[in-house]
Amino acid sequence: MSKALDLVAPVDTLAMDYTRDFDAPVAALFRAHAEPELVRRWLGPYGLEMSIERWDFRTGGGYRYVHSDDNGTYAFNGVFHTVRPDLVIQTFEFEGAPDMVNIEFLWFEDRGERRSRLRGRSICPNTEARDALLSSGMERGMTEGYERLDALLPSL
Repeated sequence: MSKALDLVAPVDTLAMDYTRDFDAPVAALFRAHAEPELVRRWLGPYGLEMSIERWDFRTGGGYRYVHSDDNGTYAFNGVFHTVRPDLVIQTFEFEGAPDMVNIEFLWFEDRGERRSRLRGRSICPNTEARDALLSSGMERGMTEGYERLDALLPSL
């Protein structure tokens, strides 16, 4: 059984660290992050539609996607600085808060017995940006997105 999201944001840092285990091989977890048609099926909270304008998942590539619901649209973009099967380093920007660009690290870890772990670190430009993300419902969105990913992984 997959474990709950563990999100930690120490008060004295600009970082947010998280860990989430999955009942799936690490190759499937990585694939679910790599292929835009799969990303669209799990990334984000319940109730939002997602369109991907660009998803160039390679070192030097980039992305832009939009979530939408009855209340509006929420666009995000970034650059993939490093993409390899065990590590992705990217930037992340919510276009509703321009110039507040985070750098994010994603580690894909094989836990054996068809289990994997995703570890992440997001570093914000300042504490105000970090606190705004934390108060925006980000944790709920991540939790719900990873629940959707749990449902998708067995088919990969």
